[in-house]
Amino acid sequence: VKEFMIFMLVLEVGMVGVFLAIDLFLFYIFWELVLVPMYFLIGVWGSDRRIYSAIKFFLYTFAGSVLMLVAIIALYFHHHEVTGVYTMNLLSMYELSIPVKLQFWMFAAFALAFAVKVPMFPFHTWLPDAHVDAPTSASVILAAILLKMGTYGFLRFAIPLFPVAAFDLMPLVGALAVIGIIYGALVAMVQKDMKRLVAYSSVSHLGFVMLGLFAFNIQGIEGAILQMVNHGISTGALFLLVGILYERRHTRLISEYGGLFKVIPVYAAVFMIVTLSSLGLPGLNNFVGEFLILMGAFRPMKGFTVAAAVGIVFAAVYMLWMFQRVMFGAIGNEKNRHLPDLNAREVAYMLPLLLFIFWIGVYPQTFLRKMEASVSAVVTQIEEKRKAALAERPPGETLLARYFGGTPD
Repeated sequence: VKEFMIFMLVLEVGMVGVFLAIDLFLFYIFWELVLVPMYFLIGVWGSDRRIYSAIKFFLYTFAGSVLMLVAIIALYFHHHEVTGVYTMNLLSMYELSIPVKLQFWMFAAFALAFAVKVPMFPFHTWLPDAHVDAPTSASVILAAILLKMGTYGFLRFAIPLFPVAAFDLMPLVGALAVIGIIYGALVAMVQKDMKRLVAYSSVSHLGFVMLGLFAFNIQGIEGAILQMVNHGISTGALFLLVGILYERRHTRLISEYGGLFKVIPVYAAVFMIVTLSSLGLPGLNNFVGEFLILMGAFRPMKGFTVAAAVGIVFAAVYMLWMFQRVMFGAIGNEKNRHLPDLNAREVAYMLPLLLFIFWIGVYPQTFLRKMEASVSAVVTQIEEKRKAALAERPPGETLLARYFGGTPD
């Protein structure tokens, strides 16, 4: 227990450091520090294929981050060339004028590291394995906070530092986000393991966050930030609920259950609320985030927004189908007849999550008001830098000519 708690606390230190650091080198140190405790949490306390999943998690996220380090070093020297000052301070970097061609390569390096962490399609394959084999507490931290390091990285670093490249690559990121939404939902539908189903639902939900971030307007970005919080609450709660069942029955297979509503009604009621939250029922938290994202993304990316809305329908299919098979019908397995319902400790840690599910769903203004000034500043900053870059472009210049050299068409 002692070693487990040590690794959990070191993991929290790393994550808090990532979100607080405004020095690029310090940010990178904390970014990589997070990998070590999570590697051990999965590899030591995980389930059947824990070693495979731990190594896969480490290699994917570490390999994706190496190019970001190169870009940070390049940015450091470019800052000195322009200003004569050596610094890693992020706020100083925001004021820096970065040539458009350099922006493309630097954005690509940062975006790769963040895309693996989100994870975006096609860099998502480490996530289901890591979730399934991680212990419940590590799965909750992974879903609720660790994945948000990637989306936070886009919002805090990649987009404000390289806004022209980010704007030019909006169609590519939008396409990958929508593929992630649809693909994650379709694969979730066919899962036999509840935890793997929830893991693939994360791929789908994080696609919405990326779509909102790359809408480059206030509604889209506010929706994306709120959806980061919503995903942490809803998916974290789902992993806790699956973990509670696993503790009692030591299996996560959907086929092993059925008829649980009659046996553990309190658990079933909580599971129902969290399921409806995850699929975006109006009045619950996920609906607000998804609505803002779709509203923000509709003007710049109409086709992608329509496709993303189909993903919400698919979410209802896989979540409700899983709930129906686990909770309703006849009790097919005798081992399920005497399962204990939620105890006081389990009710105590689920209640705050249920509170936020309803609070954000009914009155999101409490949370949106907090982010309004910051989001407005980011949108204004992106727009100003983009207009300045557009003014310098030769007429008729293509994307390929801009970033890879050559003459305009």
